[in-house]
Amino acid sequence: MSIELRDRFFALSGGQGTDDEVARYRAEVDATDTEPAATLDGLGISWHPTARHKAVRFLEAGRIDADVRKLFARPSEGAPHLAAVFVDPRELSFRTFENIVPLDRLFADVPLELGLTEPVELAKDAYASSLRLPDAARAGLARLDSLNLYVPPLNASSRGGERFIFHSALLAEALTKAVAAAMPEAMLDGFSHVNPVFRCNRFEPGDGNFHHHRDTPYYDAARGHVSRYTVLLYLTGGSAEPAALDLTGGPSVAEIEPFTCVVFDQRYEHEGAPYRDGRKVFLRTELVFSEPEVTHDPGIGALFSKACYWTGESVFAPELARHADAYYNQVAAAHWSGLPSGTDRTPGTGREPFIHKQFRGVHFVANGYDFWFPKSDTLSLTECAAITLLDYFNCKLGDTAFRDLCDTQTLEAEGADGAWIPAFLDDAKRGGSAVSPFDKSALFPDPEEADDVCCPFHGIGRFDPRRHDEIIDLYERAQTFAKAHLMPAPILLLGEDVVLDPEKFVIRGNQIHVLGDQPLTPVNFAACWNYGGMPENYLDVAATVGAAHFLVPPIVFTETDDCYHLQFDFFRNTWMVKHQQSAMPVPMIRDIAEADPDELDADEAFPWMDAVDPSLVIDGDGERAAAPWWAEGAPPVDELYDHHAERYYNEEEEEEEEEENDGEEDD
Repeated sequence: MSIELRDRFFALSGGQGTDDEVARYRAEVDATDTEPAATLDGLGISWHPTARHKAVRFLEAGRIDADVRKLFARPSEGAPHLAAVFVDPRELSFRTFENIVPLDRLFADVPLELGLTEPVELAKDAYASSLRLPDAARAGLARLDSLNLYVPPLNASSRGGERFIFHSALLAEALTKAVAAAMPEAMLDGFSHVNPVFRCNRFEPGDGNFHHHRDTPYYDAARGHVSRYTVLLYLTGGSAEPAALDLTGGPSVAEIEPFTCVVFDQRYEHEGAPYRDGRKVFLRTELVFSEPEVTHDPGIGALFSKACYWTGESVFAPELARHADAYYNQVAAAHWSGLPSGTDRTPGTGREPFIHKQFRGVHFVANGYDFWFPKSDTLSLTECAAITLLDYFNCKLGDTAFRDLCDTQTLEAEGADGAWIPAFLDDAKRGGSAVSPFDKSALFPDPEEADDVCCPFHGIGRFDPRRHDEIIDLYERAQTFAKAHLMPAPILLLGEDVVLDPEKFVIRGNQIHVLGDQPLTPVNFAACWNYGGMPENYLDVAATVGAAHFLVPPIVFTETDDCYHLQFDFFRNTWMVKHQQSAMPVPMIRDIAEADPDELDADEAFPWMDAVDPSLVIDGDGERAAAPWWAEGAPPVDELYDHHAERYYNEEEEEEEEEENDGEEDD
């Protein structure tokens, strides 16, 4: 049935089906609730749509576990390396809002000899030219539309059509050369390259317009790069009413020829309408410039943080999408002219959105930059900081995203100062602790002292795996590996329980510093065994613990008699920010002294090693590395199995040969 649901999705998406068939299919999907087949980038993925997993995405099939990879559809003949997966939109966070598809393979064998005709000036800092290219390159670009990778954008309410986002360094490099050769020298001062991330947009006649908006400039603080110009490359031509492209304060273009390239300053607000008589397909990217002296405005960062937050919350409350769009436009304009007065309110409403949440008895109000908590004897400032992180990054607790675990109410109020919030929270019910302190050393008890029994064969009736020196050695080394990933984590996720390490939250002045990930140095590993299974057979999983690592700016806070006010300045100045969430098994020694060794080798070999996420022990290319197996960058787990098994059987054969030789000498 799941395969049928998968295949019918793509058939109906291609227009094969009546309205009644589509309605029946949606009802079947809504009645289907299965567990995800795997987890990638913090998102549970399914090979077919379910009541939860309704957002389709495309990613490299090689990233999916080989055991289930064949179940995922390859819907694009033009890009067979891509698999379609279905995710739960409620699990999205700012890191996973967009699906950027790698498509360099599409252009690997295409002669990208691109050139631009002499540009025509449409208005100040706005130009149009025609793209000259070989037939093979023209066909390669046209093939983008036939890949069937389009998905509705998150901000579908403010823009029509569909789009997908892809990355191609090859196409960007070819366009960089063409732009550098054709555009006016004055415009190219400081020009670095064309952004290799492209949006491929498609509009059918009758679709809604892409409403007036400004493109948010690209910015890379580490390299001193900013974008200044938007690039639109039209793959199809046509005419539109009132205009296919309307630059506010600039030209209005009604008709566009195929492979027309329009470049304009990102200060321009613009709108686009679908063609009247055919499909409109165009690529959007930007020109990136070196700008080492960019100044920073904390207000812009705060506004952008709110926009991202409301984008995620709009999955639960669609009315918040208009607030997110308004903030994105304000941010884009502010990059060139600063923030105008009144930016604490959504334009045209006079009011700003807030959200009231209750998580396990703890109430708080947030807007994506400010987080307010009621002050009480049962709620610590450290716990407030932990909940702020869990909420902003939408971390998963067990199999459920944090925001899905909250009771939520959207609010609108005058102004952004939140003067009304302390009284509002004072009336809210205060519960106990939702995120308790936890001593992580309790996960790693010391082993018992070793005895002198060498192995199960020679210690029949006396063998205790918890006291065997080789098993203890392996256990301690497994603990070292687990500790390297768990001990630096400020927050641990024990199933659906959340605990924190108070030592990782340091309060200095009016700032809460969340200490980042500092993995321990791995140690060397060596072990052997002679009978009754292998030492690895005795190492099992006591618990699987989720580790949430954060590398974030300090959380600024103020407090009054009745309220904590935290400000999470996520996009502060030049901070590089990272969040990683992974699962780590905690090792234990199991007592299987009386078990059949043959059964252990066949069915229960290496239980703890089997539970380790392979992404933690192999390199980025999935190749075997020189590092030990418990270190990051270690060999693949299945290769380790083969390695250990081969060593075990070789040693067993050597021992049998030695026993035969000893017997011959005795005779």
